[in-house]
Amino acid sequence: MDRPLHAAVLPPGPRLFRALAGALDGGPAICPLSPGLPAAALRGLLDALAPDAIETPDGPVAHSPGTGRTPVAAGTAVLIATSGSTGAPKFVELGAAALRHSAAGTLDRIGAAPGDRWLCCVPTSHISGVQVLVRSLVAGTDPIITPRFDPAAVAAADGAHVSLVPTQLRRLLDAGTDLSRLGAIVLGGAAAAPGLLAEARGRGARVFATYGMSETCGGCVYNGTPLPGMRVAVGDDGRIRLAGPSLFTGYRLRPRDTAEARDGEWFVTQDLGVLEDGRLRVRGRLDDVINTGGEKVVAGEVAAALSRHPKVRDVVVVGRPDPEWGERVTAVVVPAPGPGGAPELTELRAFVRETMPGHAAPRELELVEAIPLLASGKPDRARLRSAAS
Repeated sequence: MDRPLHAAVLPPGPRLFRALAGALDGGPAICPLSPGLPAAALRGLLDALAPDAIETPDGPVAHSPGTGRTPVAAGTAVLIATSGSTGAPKFVELGAAALRHSAAGTLDRIGAAPGDRWLCCVPTSHISGVQVLVRSLVAGTDPIITPRFDPAAVAAADGAHVSLVPTQLRRLLDAGTDLSRLGAIVLGGAAAAPGLLAEARGRGARVFATYGMSETCGGCVYNGTPLPGMRVAVGDDGRIRLAGPSLFTGYRLRPRDTAEARDGEWFVTQDLGVLEDGRLRVRGRLDDVINTGGEKVVAGEVAAALSRHPKVRDVVVVGRPDPEWGERVTAVVVPAPGPGGAPELTELRAFVRETMPGHAAPRELELVEAIPLLASGKPDRARLRSAAS
């Protein structure tokens, strides 16, 4: 039997938490959308979503999209908006059983105790925020919800588990937060530099670096190892494949996209990886491979190498158009503080060449005060690729 779909255009807070609880227990499915979106962007998402109603801070509003009413399958509880590779909105359909399985796996992996609480300081329109709330529901505890990330609020959440992106963890370290007073830190959304993880753990943090996406109910691989029931493989094409009970059921109203993303029981990701002693190491995004002078460079691997340089605090590597090389490997770097000063291109090139082929060494260096981010906490690669040289 089909069930109604509500767009939850609500800020983080009790109303959204109640709507999510109802969706998991058989009530209307919800698609959380940020009320802070520009009006035109929100209208575009609502038209593509075609919900039965819109839940707003002022109360429910009927919605009559031009395509007519389109309910969701009975098992679907939550939909997450994602842009996909084309930039057109897609909605990932997630079942209640899949969400609960993922949440239970996380609680098991981090060793959560009865009564442990979660702090939600990541966007609730993204899977990371939704899963913090689902984990609270599965644990039977009330979450601590903040409208936005605030280092002081995190520091005050004594003993609570928290989900963060790497930039937020860096800001906690810079603020001198006593990370040992937190519960587990579930880190996702973007690749974390080894130096960042080492520094956080050295300061007493219990950090779990995760890999996953909306289609897997969030992180499904913790510190290289899948959560209970989940499986990971790497195909002959180098792409990471995931299987198990936390997988999505499909993309709303886009059966072709759903079929293209699945290979039998496996979800075929857009990420490159390798299994080393049974643990997954993510190399980078397939669409972030840089073709320079006929050679292919995995941007994520170059960034991981550069992140180990003592003068580099944060780094993203992208390919920018180049008339001679097709694309040039560009390192966008936030310099590390200290007496050594900012790194120079020559020393970063030499550093990369110590462990990687010469064509992987950056040909351009841009120094910035901070890496531009999307609302999800991921680097804004489109902006970085188009930046003036």
